[in-house]
Amino acid sequence: MAKDLNIVLVRVDSRLIHGQILEAWVPFINAKCIIVVNDSVAADPFLETVIKMAVPSDMEVIICSMDDFVQNYTFTHGRGKRTIVLFSTIADACEAYDRGFQFDRLNVGNVYNNEYKVCCSPSVFLCDDEITRLETLLKKTGVFVELQRVPKGRAVNIREALKDYWRAK
Repeated sequence: MAKDLNIVLVRVDSRLIHGQILEAWVPFINAKCIIVVNDSVAADPFLETVIKMAVPSDMEVIICSMDDFVQNYTFTHGRGKRTIVLFSTIADACEAYDRGFQFDRLNVGNVYNNEYKVCCSPSVFLCDDEITRLETLLKKTGVFVELQRVPKGRAVNIREALKDYWRAK
């Protein structure tokens, strides 16, 4: 049975749960639940425990694999707990979308790839594969993709951040 939650933020953040999430995003959007979608964390009881220990006890934390997530959660606005969904990679966010978790907005907060081609912001460094995945998501879905570390920071449309890269191709 799919679980309906009030999804208020879908975010890619390679660090998953950390200070920016807990101290900036959670209070800004009044989130009561965080879902971490990550196969590695879901398969490692120690990592799962460490992540849950970092979160205040009044906040629900759900850690699940990609398979569990796409089979059991749907994107909804307005019903249930205000929820943040965190992916550690752009590939995972795009896979979730392709497998049925169809969100309308994607926040990219912190991504670093050693083979990056474009520095889009002080916290987002994208490689060719990530850019291709985002381009595909934009072209086939209409999802709005923004770069924004913290809620009070300036949000940048990914199309603006990558225009020079795409123009040079």
